[in-house]
Amino acid sequence: MKKYLTRHLKTQLIFAFILSIGLYLWPMKITAKKTEIKSIAARQMSLEKRYNDSFVNGVFKDNILLTMAYLSGKISPNQAVNWTEINKPFTLELTLNPGQVFAFHNDVLPQYKGQVKYTTNAHFNSMEGFKSDGYLVGDGVCHLASLINWVAQEAKLEVVSPTNHDFAVIPEVPKKYGTSIYNAVGQESANALQNLYIKNNRSSAIKFVFNYDKENLKLSIVESKSLLSKR
Repeated sequence: MKKYLTRHLKTQLIFAFILSIGLYLWPMKITAKKTEIKSIAARQMSLEKRYNDSFVNGVFKDNILLTMAYLSGKISPNQAVNWTEINKPFTLELTLNPGQVFAFHNDVLPQYKGQVKYTTNAHFNSMEGFKSDGYLVGDGVCHLASLINWVAQEAKLEVVSPTNHDFAVIPEVPKKYGTSIYNAVGQESANALQNLYIKNNRSSAIKFVFNYDKENLKLSIVESKSLLSKR
């Protein structure tokens, strides 16, 4: 009986000690990390309103969606194009950490070499499945670049678009964001001047979120910021 009481007393003392430590720590503020995600810019354009001729509009639409498929990695240059898959609704997310760059294609200006994390991985030619409306193979990709330029500038990212698309209207996109895209074999200097460069100049990661719903293509840029919270 005596041994039992001694053991029971020890247990009570240990419990009391633990409880006192807990009560001591309770008022203290504990710092924890959490992530704040907020949209900093968003715009969309209709892929049914790229041109007022239905055939030409279809070419523009298909070339835009094919570019998005190359960007997402759904298709590679040596792969046959499945247009049924290309035209399905999708969401695509791309993350740029501070200092990283998105370039529309892989022929880039010297100052961006070694900084590019993403390009569309496309060259906008018939060998890659891009269509022609009778004027130019790949027509429509400038519309996509212009949408990206617009949203990136509204997000106050570092944007360089060396060649404006002021020679032709881009429906639903203000003229000042018009972006000329060009890529031809063996013309790296000319290609680099008809490209689009977006650098994450923020101190936290950003994410490009593309959504296509069978009619509209929307781009949102969101920022992920680590915060310290106290409780």
